[in-house]
Amino acid sequence: MEASKKQDVVFLELRERLQSGLLIIRTDVVKDTSEVQVSSGDSALEIHIPDGIYEVKLPPEVSLVEGSCQKSPELNVDGLHVRVRLKVGQCSEAQDSAIQHLRAQRSYCFLCQSCGAMLLKDRVFRRVLPLPNGNWNTLVDDWCCHPDPFANKKLLPQQEDCLLGDTYFLLTRDSSYDQILTNGVDSSDVHTGSNLHSGKQPLGHRNVVCKNCSAVLGEAVTTEVLKLYITEVVVRQSEDGEFTMPQNRQHFLERALGSRLVELSSAQSIFRFSIQTPDGKAVIMLWLLNMDTLTASFSEKAISSDILVSASDRHPNKHQSRQAVRAIKVLYLPCSHGQQDEAVDAWEKDISVHPLILPRSTCEEVLQLLSSSTKTLPSSLCSMNCYQVAYLRR
Repeated sequence: MEASKKQDVVFLELRERLQSGLLIIRTDVVKDTSEVQVSSGDSALEIHIPDGIYEVKLPPEVSLVEGSCQKSPELNVDGLHVRVRLKVGQCSEAQDSAIQHLRAQRSYCFLCQSCGAMLLKDRVFRRVLPLPNGNWNTLVDDWCCHPDPFANKKLLPQQEDCLLGDTYFLLTRDSSYDQILTNGVDSSDVHTGSNLHSGKQPLGHRNVVCKNCSAVLGEAVTTEVLKLYITEVVVRQSEDGEFTMPQNRQHFLERALGSRLVELSSAQSIFRFSIQTPDGKAVIMLWLLNMDTLTASFSEKAISSDILVSASDRHPNKHQSRQAVRAIKVLYLPCSHGQQDEAVDAWEKDISVHPLILPRSTCEEVLQLLSSSTKTLPSSLCSMNCYQVAYLRR
């Protein structure tokens, strides 16, 4: 029973493209399959169990096919499994990341995600250009029959440029940066030669830190160029009206990483990623599995801010309502030494695995985020072969 204490009471996974879904109700909540009824309300799915009613609000284009519920004949190890069929009008589009939003000749503000301090105000870029694929140096070595012509050069922005990497922005430095950013040396991270060849003097590995809260926002690539990571800064257009700063670090990190994974996968048909520190050390091997998922779950107590409790119910805890959220389903492997060393080694040698560079502390945050997601899942969904399963909200 120890595992079920962490497992959510009710877990729902819907697949828009497959127009089907799976509902799992924890073993200790229901003893008899006849005690469970699933019905479709007004843009919602209602789950009636002896403990109360759990309501999942669905997007307008998604609804349950009445009478489609198929209960497993008996309780599984982790609970009752119920299969449902859906009617889906149109699959949703992924929310764009900050990298996709940036355009030339528009005014933007950059803010520290940790404290909300203004880093850059009303910044207009003359050019916004994408950098080559993350492992382009390796591809040049594999495809060229002559020495790498870019071996002693590095792609750096000129004044009023913004270069877009997979997970970061490259910007030129000016006097305004000194008022809100400071440098700090990270002795644990040392740049490798192939990644920092430049005509300008490199700085080793110096972190760029917010002066207001001391959060690490990126790195100083050279004395004149800064790298800011999309997981550490919030970017918005100056013309936007009211703007609510994302306060929840976990939700922001989930959406920043999830939306970027979807963009890279859709644009380049990439599904396997190596999440690495700036010195090239792999922390997580991540496999993007599904991008058309809607999920909802109910823990032991309704304490999350996105849970709505019916005010008209005499017993609020008996009627809980939650909005289904769009998510991506991933498989992952931590790269720490252990039983999966062979699988990790195979990924590291595979050129089709796409590297994603994030600050060292953020890599650890992502690993914790994935592990937390896995722990709440029903035991039958926690793993697939040697991989762990997790969901990232987008």
